[in-house]
Amino acid sequence: MSCCSTSLAAARSFGSVCSPPLTSSLTQMSSMLDTAAEQMMVHKDFQAALDTCDRGLESLANMEQEDSRCGEVKAGFCILGIQALAELNQWHGVLSWVLQQYEHQEKIPAKIMQMCILLYSKVGEPAVMQEAARVWLHCPSNSRVTGFRTVAELYLLHVLVPLGHRDEALELIVGEVGGSAFTEDQRQAALDVVEEKEQQKQEPPLNPSPNSETTAHTSSTQGAVVRKLEAMLRFFYRKLLLTGSGSFSLRKVFTAAVLLYMLFLRLDPAHPSSFMWISKLLQLLKQMWSAMFAPYHQALTHSKGL
Repeated sequence: MSCCSTSLAAARSFGSVCSPPLTSSLTQMSSMLDTAAEQMMVHKDFQAALDTCDRGLESLANMEQEDSRCGEVKAGFCILGIQALAELNQWHGVLSWVLQQYEHQEKIPAKIMQMCILLYSKVGEPAVMQEAARVWLHCPSNSRVTGFRTVAELYLLHVLVPLGHRDEALELIVGEVGGSAFTEDQRQAALDVVEEKEQQKQEPPLNPSPNSETTAHTSSTQGAVVRKLEAMLRFFYRKLLLTGSGSFSLRKVFTAAVLLYMLFLRLDPAHPSSFMWISKLLQLLKQMWSAMFAPYHQALTHSKGL
């Protein structure tokens, strides 16, 4: 979620161009804005940066002077504050924190509205911004501000389309907001995006599996039986090793038990589900064979060598 350099550049762009010369109060606020940016970028102290932004915003709220320069510095503090909240994993409180500074949704600057839409989209909560962005876009005075088109695009692509709100998306594109925000080509491209999303919702899944739950249950049952069979085979195998290789009666019991188990379960060697059973059985039989007859084979080989 790190985009500190972008936030720093945006924050400074709001507070750097101020003519005529700043008053002493605004100079102090501008210096505090630089301090917050340094705390975030250089020291990575996001809590300190957030605290500095809060103090700066509180001081601005108490200032009697109210002009465009105050608004620029205020927006700079908010941009850094949003970034600090995101870095502190307190993104869920970003919109309410911004509204504390601007009181009304339609008064939020376009740049900050864009940041909020992107933030909540990135964390998978686009619905949080739906009401605020709708109110902001339908405010007549906002249609003349720089960044209005970008807010409309982000609202469409990162809020309405992901949420599947087709009717509202179409109204946004062809309605009054779309007339102010989009050119004819952009409106057509936006309509294509909405229709494509709608088609994706209506298309059935590529690999439907209506019996997936039954299949999973069957696989789980087969797995349990395989584990029991393996445990039984290993039990007889250990008995053979402990009793000795000459115990033919125990070997007969072992063979009979395996055959009965296969008959009762009606194990079909040609069925794919049987491959694992047969593989485990074959492995254990090979181990048993080696344990019983390897000593005799080695002794016989040794005597022939002599």
